[in-house]
Amino acid sequence: MSTKRLGVGIVGAGFNGRFHIRAWTGVRDADILAIFDPDRAAAEEAAALARRLGVGAARVAGSITEMAQDPLIDAVWICAPNFTRIAVMEEIAATLRAGKGWLAGVCCEKPLGRNVAEARRMRDLARGANLLDGYLENQLFAPAVTRAKEIVWSRGAALTGPPFLARAAEEHSGPHRPWFWEGSLQGGGVLNDMMCHSVEVARFLLTPPGAERGALTPVKVTAHTSCLKWQQPKYAGQLAESSGGSLDYANRPSEDFARALVTFRAADGGERVVEATTSWCYVGAGLRLSMELLGPEYSMAVNSLDAGPKVFFSRRVTGASGEDLVEKQNAEMGLMPVVSDEEAEYGYVAEDRHMVRSFLAGQRPAENFDDGVAVAELLMTAYMSAEQERTIAFPPPGLETFVPAVAKGQWNPGKAG
Repeated sequence: MSTKRLGVGIVGAGFNGRFHIRAWTGVRDADILAIFDPDRAAAEEAAALARRLGVGAARVAGSITEMAQDPLIDAVWICAPNFTRIAVMEEIAATLRAGKGWLAGVCCEKPLGRNVAEARRMRDLARGANLLDGYLENQLFAPAVTRAKEIVWSRGAALTGPPFLARAAEEHSGPHRPWFWEGSLQGGGVLNDMMCHSVEVARFLLTPPGAERGALTPVKVTAHTSCLKWQQPKYAGQLAESSGGSLDYANRPSEDFARALVTFRAADGGERVVEATTSWCYVGAGLRLSMELLGPEYSMAVNSLDAGPKVFFSRRVTGASGEDLVEKQNAEMGLMPVVSDEEAEYGYVAEDRHMVRSFLAGQRPAENFDDGVAVAELLMTAYMSAEQERTIAFPPPGLETFVPAVAKGQWNPGKAG
């Protein structure tokens, strides 16, 4: 890189890509210069948003190859749908290996792959193209999480011993786009979509500050999945209608609830436990992220819906539905929480800052594709446990090639027995 600023291209102009664009208002030393999306209108809209926010002279790239060849682009953020990410990474890697472009690094949104094989393929492609790699897991960078961890470890753990239990939950009323609901496209249901957040942030909380991931070794996984709400005829019908008939949750559902216990062994020989819960059937004010960390003489708790201001609107205050108060908002009246700066509070700003600074310094980010692979391994083990209805020792045989039944359209609890 010949300059002190990082030129960034974003692949994917959907909900997540726009989240990163808005987060860029808090990022220094980098500019968003290109957007690619197969939906050109969406790409134009995202590029206009970047220009309007003053975060870069973003243009619409005609292809991923064109973006990778652009001498002004130093790094690519992959925010495209799960089922496209291998193809995106293959195109980037092929362009670079052919000597037709140069990039310092690539970042990819969670999950890194729909299964272990895909996650490892993403990592191999990055390595083969000599790219630095960053795994975009925003919750690890959320200010409330990082600050609470710092205080607990420096005071409670230092005096009374390390924490032994971390709980994390992510819950909302369902995804924005139809493909998220489709197991074959997304890679599963809520377990793959959201537990990738929960198991990783809980593992992070249990890991001593500054320690490598290897400080905690996975030992076993126990998991349960269900379709509690969205296979009911009324709600399956709603999904079918909203998706133009493409979603058939009566016969081809994905799990809308998942819970997992992951047991780790710490370097001191002690047991550490992660309890993760995720749901697409939580009807509250909106997206709820909660984390807890428990130790011998202390605890900490984070709840995204309790951190900021609250407003109240009587039933006389009516208006169009939206998400102006909180992500996945479910109401416009009554007592409602306000997440004042979602991009900062959910960790996107700090995450993007870290990735930019790492690439500018020529260093691999602290959260990278190794972490993305490790998360995929835990999630696929959780699916194995849920399918077999037993605790699975880690790592289980066949993990490399395992694909969940839900991702193959072969899971239907409504017709069990």
